[in-house]
Amino acid sequence: MKKFLFLFLIFGCSSKPTFETEIDNIFSYLAGDNPGGAVLILKGDSIVFSHAYGLADINSKERITTKTLFNTGSISKTFVAYVILDLANEGKLSLNDSLAKYFPDFKNPELARKVRIHHLLTHTSGLPDNRRVHLDSVFLLSAKDEENFNPIKLNDSLEFEPGARYEYSNPAFNGLALIIEKVTGNKWQQEVETRIFKPAGMATSTITDGPHPASGVSHAYLKTASGYVEKDYGEEPTFAAAGNGGVWSSVEELAKYEAALRKHQILSEEIITTSYTVRTYPNWQDSTPPFIGASWFIGQTDDGYKMIYHTGTQRGFYGDFVTVPEKNITYLMLCNIPTPQEEKRAAVLSILKKYNWLD
Repeated sequence: MKKFLFLFLIFGCSSKPTFETEIDNIFSYLAGDNPGGAVLILKGDSIVFSHAYGLADINSKERITTKTLFNTGSISKTFVAYVILDLANEGKLSLNDSLAKYFPDFKNPELARKVRIHHLLTHTSGLPDNRRVHLDSVFLLSAKDEENFNPIKLNDSLEFEPGARYEYSNPAFNGLALIIEKVTGNKWQQEVETRIFKPAGMATSTITDGPHPASGVSHAYLKTASGYVEKDYGEEPTFAAAGNGGVWSSVEELAKYEAALRKHQILSEEIITTSYTVRTYPNWQDSTPPFIGASWFIGQTDDGYKMIYHTGTQRGFYGDFVTVPEKNITYLMLCNIPTPQEEKRAAVLSILKKYNWLD
């Protein structure tokens, strides 16, 4: 009897790992009374994993939930890109329009004539980022789209011919935001809300346009030798989120965004297909082939499935938005502490593969 009880305690109480426990183990280090994050995985219309970890605010001890808003950083660029594509679909602009049409005040007009809207969408414009953000942190905190893009218009030359290679550009999306405003007569934030947030049911998602939100959002932190230090721009008196980053959302509402895109509820199938298709250029000179659609990065999983993704980083905010269309899988992560996005993504995809992508 004693031997049976011993064997039961050793083997009977052990539980076989499940998909949920294996995913949870990847992020469990975020749990506790420290900054953390939220993770959600969709399989079609079903949420197959949803969990939150840690604190949204160290001072108030408010805990993160899957409804907590985070600054999504450069994931915001996908929203700006979709408004541009929608305006093109309506015939209000062309992706082949030159910047000269919208910015006649370029110091060197020839540069503006060479660069097209599609070059901004794919980070292939060749326009140097000559903002002195590394010397002026206040500028980074307070500059809106016009202030961010004005220095770009002062360039005398290009780093490379448009379409020749890739160079990630935040100011490109400040320029796109300004084009939206010139074409519509509305603030770009309003166009995102009208065309995407509202029809997708993203009721709590918002876009910073002025002071840092006083409530309803998580704070972000960096870990130092003396503890956690708030680094989310909220520690500063001013914060202007521009077209290159500024959307605040939750993993639950990003899941609504993904579902609305997949079902073509907010944008046409043609627009979505364009955004998920690598744009190629006849004058491409980089040894790495093109890998960007309309703001989205296009890659492959280690077993060869097409992967659509975009990361976001804004001070202590880190995010990842990954879709594998052939498997009908979307993985969403938003954190308020620096998190190795690619490492966590690889671990999640490995487990999804282990479970046959949940069939």
